[in-house]
Amino acid sequence: MAKTDDLDLRILSELATDASISVPKLSKKINVNASVVYSRIKRLIKRGLIKKFTIVVNDEALGFNVKALTGINMDSRMRDNVLSQLFQIPEVREIAEVTGRFDILVTMTAQSLDEMHHLISEKVGRVQGVQKTETFIEMRKTARELVYPTSVVK
Repeated sequence: MAKTDDLDLRILSELATDASISVPKLSKKINVNASVVYSRIKRLIKRGLIKKFTIVVNDEALGFNVKALTGINMDSRMRDNVLSQLFQIPEVREIAEVTGRFDILVTMTAQSLDEMHHLISEKVGRVQGVQKTETFIEMRKTARELVYPTSVVK
């Protein structure tokens, strides 16, 4: 397997910031020939380091102003049912199986606190196999740009 070098990491960082950047613009930005950048991107895709190119939707602009992370304890014998039923709820964005005091963490969005309350109590809370929930409402989010340190080069 080919090694990941500093150039690969620079390309990944730039694409993680803006996947819509064209190869010519990216090559100018990182001062590398466009044909090299193009071949590196193809190689990163082939190696599975780039899974897909996507967009980030502005949920707030669509009216989804409330975001919550709900920790759920479930009957482990009903795991498949719980996951399946949760993904039937349109407001559920992501489910992560985790270690710690919860079995899964569910990320959800809603247009209001009342809607989030209804979502948790009437939809999530009634999924067969869900035993207990604890919800954390996002008050403010601080994120940083994704940059890969060169120390992770393999």
